[in-house]
Amino acid sequence: MSTSQLAERPATLEGPAQRPGRAALRKARSRKTALLARYVGYVGYFVGAGLISGAVVHHPLDPTRYTRIAGYGVLVFLAATVLNEFVLARHKLALPRMLVVMGASLLLSFGIGMLSGGLQHFEDFPARAAVLIPAGIALSFLAFVIKDEGTSWRRVFGLAGLSVLVVVLISFFGLHQLASTLSEQPGAGGHGHGSGTEPQPEEQQSQLDRPGPAGSPEASTSPAAGEAPTETGSEDGHNH
Repeated sequence: MSTSQLAERPATLEGPAQRPGRAALRKARSRKTALLARYVGYVGYFVGAGLISGAVVHHPLDPTRYTRIAGYGVLVFLAATVLNEFVLARHKLALPRMLVVMGASLLLSFGIGMLSGGLQHFEDFPARAAVLIPAGIALSFLAFVIKDEGTSWRRVFGLAGLSVLVVVLISFFGLHQLASTLSEQPGAGGHGHGSGTEPQPEEQQSQLDRPGPAGSPEASTSPAAGEAPTETGSEDGHNH
């Protein structure tokens, strides 16, 4: 076979460089696994903050129940932090920095929960939400500055911290004024936490269901069993 025929012959066999190796397959699998892990970590932030926000706002209604819910939210938020900041992170943190990030993440979860819960249930608990919203803004900003590795904690006392302080003060006094206005309105309230008619006691209900004694108005006016009620007039409603 001549050289020209060899050049024109189609290549039927793939070279070693064209075949996908085991390293490439492992890399593709790791990308799929990393995608699911990033998704779980991303959702964990919001689920944890949502549980904390509901527990912070509704805590006075049932302290035992909502303390337990807040604990679940903290665990979910911290698990998402460990997954995002340590497991999936390219640069591993030292132990002191790891503890700082965990503590700041805990404060951040409560700050976000106070802010989102106060905004969501402001009409239900105006006075409580008027405190939770500005406190949540201040706490979340402070925790974020501590958690952010590229930001110095001195930025809290800089222009950014001053701007947040102004927002906190304006929201505190403004929301308190709005809460006092809502409290003065009759029937104020959102989706009815703690509202509704009170159930009657069992003794009172049994007395209502019990037939009255003979000679009482209830007994005299109610017809006996098997008797038809007495008609007081003709069927057409005219008394002649």
